[in-house]
Amino acid sequence: MTADNQTLTGLLKQRIAILDGAMGTMIQSYGLDESQYRGDRFEDWHLDLKGNNDLLSLTQPDIIRDIHRDYLRAGADIIETNTFNANAPSMGDYGMEDLVNELNVHAATLA
Repeated sequence: MTADNQTLTGLLKQRIAILDGAMGTMIQSYGLDESQYRGDRFEDWHLDLKGNNDLLSLTQPDIIRDIHRDYLRAGADIIETNTFNANAPSMGDYGMEDLVNELNVHAATLA
């Protein structure tokens, strides 16, 4: 058993663990516009990107990190990554299926 598994197992033996909350609604509270979703890297992308919350792990990492920190400060024991749609079919809607691995790795790093 890894140290992380032991830590989680120990926590669950003591009490109920608290999970974080919804990422999407927290992102919406920032009121981001199209240019903020794009960031510098995707400034000239050929499709609209607003609403691609998973992309924010690359274009607005500070926002994603802050949301995770807010949940931890509020008492969450476990946080989930910002990867709800970081899969080939979903990212294909934006022509970004080649970014799936990068999105998942970067989102995990932020969490």
